[in-house]
Amino acid sequence: MTGPSLANLFGRKAGTVPGFLRYSDALRRSGVVWNEQTLDSWLRDPEKFIPGNDMAFPGVKEEAARRDLIAYLKTAGSKPGAQPAGPRLPNLKKAAPADIVKSIHHCGDTYFVGTEDGKTHKIWEFNLRFKSDTSDSGPSPGKPVIVGAGMRGDRAAIIFSSPTEFGAFIIERCE
Repeated sequence: MTGPSLANLFGRKAGTVPGFLRYSDALRRSGVVWNEQTLDSWLRDPEKFIPGNDMAFPGVKEEAARRDLIAYLKTAGSKPGAQPAGPRLPNLKKAAPADIVKSIHHCGDTYFVGTEDGKTHKIWEFNLRFKSDTSDSGPSPGKPVIVGAGMRGDRAAIIFSSPTEFGAFIIERCE
């Protein structure tokens, strides 16, 4: 799970970073303003501090560790240039023909992914993920891109320009 940038955290109301849409309702409605005390309570036990939040860890029980983390966030997060640069993703509009998907069909437990270079990649259905990237560097409409994933090269993701494209490309067909 990923969250928003922690740059300039202190003095900011919880759940309010512009453009970050994955806050839990509990965090957005909490009214908490981050300072050393509120951050310490959050880090100690997120569920106790804001019941119903979506935080996936039980907290940091050691006071010294929390104190060090808070000091780090206060120092590092307030330096010039601490603003997030955003994700460093490749520009999928400039993908090579070997990465641009022309067709996808499914048969049995396998996806057959045809690319613009004329090759067909056979990928076990459990190892293929379908994702969307609506950013400026996402793929062009109608030109999804396949990207490798996994250390052994046996996994991949197909990135579409919009979730509405998923169904238009995937055909159930056995030849």
